[in-house]
Amino acid sequence: MGRFLFVVPPLVGHVNPAVGTAAALAARGHDIAWAGPPDLVRRLAGPDARVFPCVPDDPEPDRNGTIEGRTARLKGPAAFQFLWESFLVPLADHMAPRVRAAAEEFRPDVVVADQQTVAGGLVADALGLTWVTSATTSAELVDPLAGMPKVAAWLDGLLADLRDRITDGGGTADPRMSPYGVVAYTTRALLGPAELPERVWLVGPSVTDRPAPDDGFPWEWLKEADRTVLVTLGTANADASGPFLNAAAEALSGMTGSGVRAVVVDPAGSVTGAAGNVLVRPHVPQLPLLARVDAVVCHAGHNTVCEALWHGVPLAVAPIRDDQPIVAGQVTDAGAGVRLRFGRADSRRIADAVTTLLDPANGHREAARAIGRSFHEAGGSETAATRLEALLAPPGEGTAPR
Repeated sequence: MGRFLFVVPPLVGHVNPAVGTAAALAARGHDIAWAGPPDLVRRLAGPDARVFPCVPDDPEPDRNGTIEGRTARLKGPAAFQFLWESFLVPLADHMAPRVRAAAEEFRPDVVVADQQTVAGGLVADALGLTWVTSATTSAELVDPLAGMPKVAAWLDGLLADLRDRITDGGGTADPRMSPYGVVAYTTRALLGPAELPERVWLVGPSVTDRPAPDDGFPWEWLKEADRTVLVTLGTANADASGPFLNAAAEALSGMTGSGVRAVVVDPAGSVTGAAGNVLVRPHVPQLPLLARVDAVVCHAGHNTVCEALWHGVPLAVAPIRDDQPIVAGQVTDAGAGVRLRFGRADSRRIADAVTTLLDPANGHREAARAIGRSFHEAGGSETAATRLEALLAPPGEGTAPR
C-alpha cells in the first residue's frame, strides 16, 4: 500500500475535489495525510483526517479586509497580479518549511499538490519526490496568459524568485504542472478542443457525498414548485454580491405566477426584499439541492459549474474574476448555459436568462445532461485514485516521469 500526502490551500473549492480522491485511495487501503488548514480539511474530509498544519489562520489579513473581499473588487490583470503577489506567493512562503517537515515526517510515496499551492510542487520537486498536480479548475490547462506575454514573463520571474527563496534553487519543474501528471477534474465535453500538455488526465469532477450540516433546510418548501432555480455566487464573493443577488431576487420574485421558486444563497445578508416564492438562506446543502433544481445562476466558479452539470442542470454564468471568464466560456461554448455580465446584470437580464434556461426548446438542458453523462463516465475520484496508484513504484524501484 502507498502513502499519499495532499497539499491544499485554505480554499473550500480546492479542498473538496481532493477529498473525494483521498477517500477513494483510503478505501483501497492506502495511507492518507494532508498538509494544509486543519479545521477546513477535517470539516470536509472528516474529523479523523491526519493533517499537518501548514497555513496561517488568516492568510494576509489587513485593514482592507480579507483576501476574498479585496480580490472581488479587482478585475483582469490587476486581480491576477494581486492574487499572486498578495495571496499565493505569501502562502507559499509560509507553507514551504511546513510542507517540507510534513514530507520528512510522513515520508509519502506520492505528493498530490494543489495547483495554487505552489509550495507543494516546489518542495516535492526539490526533494526528488514523486508528485502530481491537482487542477481543480481548467483555466491553467488552456494557458490563460497565452495572449499576455508580459504578464506570463512577470509570473515566471515571480516563481523563479520563490524557488530561490524556499528551495535554494532546487528543482526545475513548473510547480503548477507536474511532469509526473496532472489530475484535472473536468472532461472534453466541457473543456472543449483545446490542446493540452502531456500527462494531463481528464478524470471528471470529484463529486462525492460530503459532510453537510443539518441546518434545517425546508425541503418541503420545494415540493410546491413546478421549477426551481438556485442562485449562488460562492462565499468568496460575498463582499461584491449584494447588487447582483438583489437583482436576482427581484427577477425571480416576478415569476411568482409561473410556478417558479428560487433559492438565493446570501451569506452576507445583502438581499433586502423578496417575494414568497424566493427563499433566501445564508448557506445551503448545495449537492443535494442541485439534484432538485432546474437551473442555476452563478459566478462560473469551476466547482459550482461542475456540480450543476453533474446533475444535468443548465446555468446562467456571470463571471467576476480569476478563472471564471474561462469557465463561463466553456459553459456557453458547450451550449449548457447563457452568459451574463456581472456588473450589468439587472433584474430584467437575469429574468430573461432564467426564462431561456427553463425553455426546453433552447436545448440548454440537453447539453447540460450530455456533459453530465461525460462526467459520470470519466469516473471522477475513482479514476483519479487509479492514476495515482499507478505512480507507486515497486519495491526497490524509483518512479520517474514517462
